[in-house]
Amino acid sequence: MLCFRGRAATRYAASMNSPSPSSLPALPRASAWPLLRALFKQPARPSAQPVQASYRLDRLDADHVRRYCDAFGFPPWPVPLTYLYLLAQRAQLATMLDRAMPFRIVGLIHVSNDLAMQCQVRTDAPLVLVTTLSMPEPGANGAVECVLETVASADGKTVFTCTSRYLIKRGQRAKHAPASPSVAPVGDVVGEWVVTADAGRRYAALSGDWNPIHLWPWSARLMGMHAPIIHGMETMARVCAAFEQSTDRRVKGLTCRFKRAVTLGASATLLACEVPGSFVVLSSDRVAVEGTLAYA
Repeated sequence: MLCFRGRAATRYAASMNSPSPSSLPALPRASAWPLLRALFKQPARPSAQPVQASYRLDRLDADHVRRYCDAFGFPPWPVPLTYLYLLAQRAQLATMLDRAMPFRIVGLIHVSNDLAMQCQVRTDAPLVLVTTLSMPEPGANGAVECVLETVASADGKTVFTCTSRYLIKRGQRAKHAPASPSVAPVGDVVGEWVVTADAGRRYAALSGDWNPIHLWPWSARLMGMHAPIIHGMETMARVCAAFEQSTDRRVKGLTCRFKRAVTLGASATLLACEVPGSFVVLSSDRVAVEGTLAYA
């Protein structure tokens, strides 16, 4: 197994038990069914104990990986980094559905993501995915978030990690707080694209994420949105593919924060910033995503 040097989440692996893959439930498939379950799942009483769940994945769907690469124009690497998010997302959603959660799953806002590949992922090798959900103390402004950390391993070795942070409850805005001056990001244009009206549905068909806020105007309004928005990790797939094409290097790690939603029909511009590895995505002349990339 080919392993990358550099940043690694060995702190997770050190604390993980090594369950036998055959004794674990299979990782649920991506489909609209989990979303329907989430719509009707009621919140449970709060608990201070972290929630953990483990699943097995016998093999990756090589044809699905190929279709994902073709959709975003990735170079011919075996498995692109952002594809691994699709696996982690399935494990994270399954964890929330199969355990008592002190919040409603529908309505969570994806605010940030850390994704790192420690070893080359093989499509024919089984994986064990262990997900831990924790809830940090509320922010000073009352904002409540949850954190889902997924560690995928093969033969006891960490293959990749994915940490997703979601906003459960918005915090209160400070009264009479001075507005921070807006500074236009400076950088070189790496890519530009238009988020088409059907982009949310096409990504849903590819990823299995059929959240109504990404599909149609009417379905987004049912969920309290003014307009449908594109999934943040669809944007990150475009970011990683664009940088891999322009640098001819493979992205093995990313840290991103979703600052503002990108609506369907909007245009987006990807900038490489002055700090090596850093980037921003602009939409309507405002920062939608900011983050950093690490290369193999």
